[in-house]
Amino acid sequence: MIYDPLELTSELIRCRSVTPNNDGAIELLSKKLEDIGFDCEIIEFTEEGTEPIKNLWARIGNKRPCLSFAGHTDVVPVADEESWSCPPFLGKNNGEAIIGRGAADMKGSISSFVSAVSKFLVENSNPFEGSIAFIITGDEEGVAINGTSKLLKWMEKKGYSFDDCIVGEPTNPNSLGEMIKIGRRGSTNITITCNGLEGHVAYPHLADNPIPKLVRIINELISQPLDEGNEYFDASNLELTSIDTGNFATNVIPSSITACLNIRYNDNFDKDKIEEEINKRLNCFDYDFDVEFQHSGDSFITKPGQFVNDLQAIIEKHSGIKPVLSTTGGTSDARFIKDYGRVVEFGLIGKSMHKIDEFSKNEDIIMLRDIYFDVLRKYFS
Repeated sequence: MIYDPLELTSELIRCRSVTPNNDGAIELLSKKLEDIGFDCEIIEFTEEGTEPIKNLWARIGNKRPCLSFAGHTDVVPVADEESWSCPPFLGKNNGEAIIGRGAADMKGSISSFVSAVSKFLVENSNPFEGSIAFIITGDEEGVAINGTSKLLKWMEKKGYSFDDCIVGEPTNPNSLGEMIKIGRRGSTNITITCNGLEGHVAYPHLADNPIPKLVRIINELISQPLDEGNEYFDASNLELTSIDTGNFATNVIPSSITACLNIRYNDNFDKDKIEEEINKRLNCFDYDFDVEFQHSGDSFITKPGQFVNDLQAIIEKHSGIKPVLSTTGGTSDARFIKDYGRVVEFGLIGKSMHKIDEFSKNEDIIMLRDIYFDVLRKYFS
């Protein structure tokens, strides 16, 4: 049985799996994979204060090497359905493209890989040397607590592993074939609260204004770059995202002021080194202030080797474009996967994701299926 990637994309879109809801998407995918010989396990993770999330582990074969595909069936909400040209969960195919929430991010990529695997299994009726796996979550667009990170830990306890992984994120800005993500920057949020003494602006000697102190602190943090980047990464950047006193009175000196910052850092740092660098810059101040760090993922890099080079060559063969090996953009579930095996990201075009009339062209979904199919053939040759 060979699945049509266009039909499967529409089927998945018809599941209104707006995070954290599943609406049958995980079960649909599990059934499709079981029907072509995969052993599937649906695992639901819970944590106090969060919604329970269904995840899927599926595998065919029990030998190494193991090539896995990782993705998510959950999608972001639709703010205004009336602004869409068609219902966002209809999965409409207008003959040129499939329109619907998740068409680009990332139900189209999942469907392309499922289709590629089904074709590969039909054309390789004899058992192939190795195994193929799916790592699918319903919690990527949300808080990402009961999703991929827990699924990977569960896999480790069960003795399940993989060697290489493709994450089907929409990595291409404008044309299919432009970009492979071979790494991601780390992300750290910093909250700095500077304390003072509230008072009347006409009597500053009876108050202690924390605002000028925080201005000096921020200036110290942003006055010098964190680094200059390296072969695979742009320079790390620190951005001021919010300053708030909670004070709306123009004649009152506030008692405290809070600033929020975010750092996107390359592999010159990890979360411990980032904290060390920020604290070093803050050590020159003897003000009354508090600093909190919240880390959402470390930087990582999958340096070019046979797997990356083969993928790059196959993409160029089909698209006519030699893809850039990139580490730009935000975080993804690859930040969890990199601790368990080599990981890269390649999927559809991302410019319509999360937008009104999100879509993927039919020809792109089919080309992506063909790219994934050739990756499977090369990997197990």
